[in-house]
Amino acid sequence: MRIRFFIISALIIATLSIGWNYFKDVSSDGVDYSTEVKPILNKHCISCHGGVKRQGDFSLLFRTEALAKTKSGKPAIVPFHPEQSEFIKRLTHSDPDERMPYKAPQLSQQDIEILTQWVKEGAKWGDHWAYVAPKEVKVPDKGLFAGLFSFGSWEKNDIDYFVKARLKEEGLSPAKESDRATLVRRVCLDIIGLPPTPEQIKKYVTEEGSYEALVDELLASKQYGERWASMWLDLARYSDSRGYQKDNGRTIWRYRDWVIDAFNNNMPFDQFTKEQLAGDLLPSPTENQLIATAFHRNTMNNDETGTVDEEFRVAAVIDRVNTTFDVWQGTTFACVQCHSHPYDPFRNEEYYKMMAFFNNTRDEDTQDEAPNYRKFSDEDEKKLDSLTHWIKTKLGDDKGKDYNQFLRSLEPRHHAHDADNYVNGALLGDRNIGLRHQGTCRLPDIKLDNKTTFLISYVSKNIGGWLELRKDSPTGEILTKLKLDTTARNKLLFIPVKATSGRHDLYLVGTNGRLKPEQDVFSINWFTFLDDFPKGDSKKFDDFKYLITARTQNTPIMLRSDADYERKTHVFVRGNWLVHGPEVQPDVPHSMNPFPKNAPRNRLGLAEWLLDKGNPLTARTMVNRFWEQLFGIGLVETLEDFGTQGAKPSHIALLDYLAVKFRDDYKWHMKPLLKYIVMSATYQQSSEADEDLTLKDPQNRLLAHGPRIRMTSEMVRDQTLAISGLLSAKMYGKPVMPYQPDGVWQAVNSNLNYKQSEGEDQYRRAIYTFARRTGPYPQQITFDASSREICTQRRIRTNTPLQALQLLNDPVFVEASKNLAIQMQKNAKTVDEQINWAYQRIFIHNATNKDLAALKRLYEVSLQEFKVKPQDAKAFLKEEKQQAETAALTIVANTILNLDEFVTKQ
Repeated sequence: MRIRFFIISALIIATLSIGWNYFKDVSSDGVDYSTEVKPILNKHCISCHGGVKRQGDFSLLFRTEALAKTKSGKPAIVPFHPEQSEFIKRLTHSDPDERMPYKAPQLSQQDIEILTQWVKEGAKWGDHWAYVAPKEVKVPDKGLFAGLFSFGSWEKNDIDYFVKARLKEEGLSPAKESDRATLVRRVCLDIIGLPPTPEQIKKYVTEEGSYEALVDELLASKQYGERWASMWLDLARYSDSRGYQKDNGRTIWRYRDWVIDAFNNNMPFDQFTKEQLAGDLLPSPTENQLIATAFHRNTMNNDETGTVDEEFRVAAVIDRVNTTFDVWQGTTFACVQCHSHPYDPFRNEEYYKMMAFFNNTRDEDTQDEAPNYRKFSDEDEKKLDSLTHWIKTKLGDDKGKDYNQFLRSLEPRHHAHDADNYVNGALLGDRNIGLRHQGTCRLPDIKLDNKTTFLISYVSKNIGGWLELRKDSPTGEILTKLKLDTTARNKLLFIPVKATSGRHDLYLVGTNGRLKPEQDVFSINWFTFLDDFPKGDSKKFDDFKYLITARTQNTPIMLRSDADYERKTHVFVRGNWLVHGPEVQPDVPHSMNPFPKNAPRNRLGLAEWLLDKGNPLTARTMVNRFWEQLFGIGLVETLEDFGTQGAKPSHIALLDYLAVKFRDDYKWHMKPLLKYIVMSATYQQSSEADEDLTLKDPQNRLLAHGPRIRMTSEMVRDQTLAISGLLSAKMYGKPVMPYQPDGVWQAVNSNLNYKQSEGEDQYRRAIYTFARRTGPYPQQITFDASSREICTQRRIRTNTPLQALQLLNDPVFVEASKNLAIQMQKNAKTVDEQINWAYQRIFIHNATNKDLAALKRLYEVSLQEFKVKPQDAKAFLKEEKQQAETAALTIVANTILNLDEFVTKQ
């Protein structure tokens, strides 16, 4: 028996030794570009010799540029010959005006030696770790018998082997496992954003039910989607308003609900990506897939009179490029809009090649935010289905789909801002074509293709005018002429036109000699050209006209432009949208994985490129986001920058291991990834840390203890309402307006009014609160929520007096305190018992003797004051009985809700 024990022990020791030697960094021969050379260049050289500036025609951004001839006519770097390289000579030049870095301290001797040796070895370039696709990683220190024996083993899954190996390097050990009560509270807040219910406390704390069963229960909960959707809505810059100066309202909440459902349904991240970036390009897209494309309709829209729609359409497209790279690639690609990237391998023209993927959608910064998905009433949906089926039988499936899309989105159509060359007319402030007597304007380059109907939406305040549509000039051939017999407001006119082929400039002409010079004959909001409607059933044509103007619930969506509306994409010289450089075609940065073969050169193909196994960043970026949400800091701290200027990964092998597992093993499903992380011993550690460890690793980058971080703004509010018994479980629907102080929106130039919600809508989860860019909800912005004007990849946590003051005085928290006090009275008799009941409900433990004594004293002082001034208690509580006692206990409850422990996930 003893011999068998020694054999097993020897095998274990040998296996551990092999694993450790495998994991240790083995210094490669020569200088490493990425870890040794690139940091020196970024810090001391790139600012003058990179993507922004190329002093002396010398750039160190790409190897081809670094080895190219400089202004002197010679290359500054001669591989294998540092003695011939001006680059090296300048580092030690005796003349301060010649020595580099220019007018800066000389490089250290060590840095000079590294650069000299690098040139001597051939000035080899290398790829930054984040631009190399993750590959399967061997788990460190995992012996042959790992998992066979549970005694004495700290590790619960492979995450722990990576963490423990790093701790061993630093001479540290992991913390003990967190107590069950703290762990249950932590995992509930992390997975569903709410504290455990009394039933969950009883089942999983008192009765010590299976921790894994709790995790599965939470992942299956509908509240899971509400919690994790908040993270994604920050990335999607979701808002219920349009931004800029007016910041008018936007009806886009169906996208928010789609995100919640996607998380709850465990939609794979690859599908999640495709539907948001290119749902309209999928075969026969469903309603939900079209709603998903609202991801990129969360861009801001400028409704200010006098602004140029094209300028802000371009701004929206630029934001889509930036956001796509922010969300899926975690890189600062926005820097490339005006020049090549100062530090990372992205060229200026590559930005506009990416822009070409997004430049051909139908949205144009119009006030109606077209195109919209038009959701009809149930009765009208039946009319649409019947009409579509009838048209398909008459004209075929393709025409049926075309008519259906037109009624769903009122696209394709031309907007008033497309008109130009006005004579006695103008583009009116509300974006209408306005023509006075003998006024004309041009509708440029319209493809007619024998269309037979001119459909317009127009306004006319005067009777008796004439509308003419002429070809090629204001005096050209008349294609149609119509007398305006009645006044109208946003009325539709179906006007027969002479069939004409090809593309033409068309001219609108308005005449009405009876009008005053300043009066408009008519104004047009939008127009389009249609084929002949099928003959044989006049009621179907009536249904068609009715459905165009029917009342609908509209959600802004993405729709691709067909060939008639395609735009060319050019490089913007120095980022100026008015100064066009060379034309470019859709493509991806050449420093990254190639565009997938056979993928279409559109947004759907771009999504496939992002999800390709060769893409180095998508899986890493998403894994890092989940990790940051759980631990308070990512494996790469700079979620927004995986580039050479970003923070180095704390556990690069673990990041790659999880990225590959997420992509290949879990097939992009997010729930299994989240479960795997929270099932690790690393996550389940106690958050307690001694002073020495705190000094050595204040951010817990080494993961020597469990997470301890301030909750998000959503968690703070939702937990307060849940603990007090006020939280509404109602899901989905229009945004709500819970209490906020008067005047918050008064400074904003808008017609929007804050109408406080009533009933349970006052107590819904924070994700449903109306999100306004110029006037964010005060509680959320105080606790570091984003205003969502742009993509927010991480919230920087602050600690300010305003937060404590809000918890004490905000009517939402005061009301919650009152409700909690009433529960304390119902569930316990003495003050001591009532305080301990609250602690058990919130923290799942009794109050310490110190806390109990302090809170009891607070109760006694408050009770005495309310008895002396009963009117204060009455004003405070209104209808409640035992007003002095309840008011005093409310003060105690309010204090408990202001404790660090209450707003901290630990």
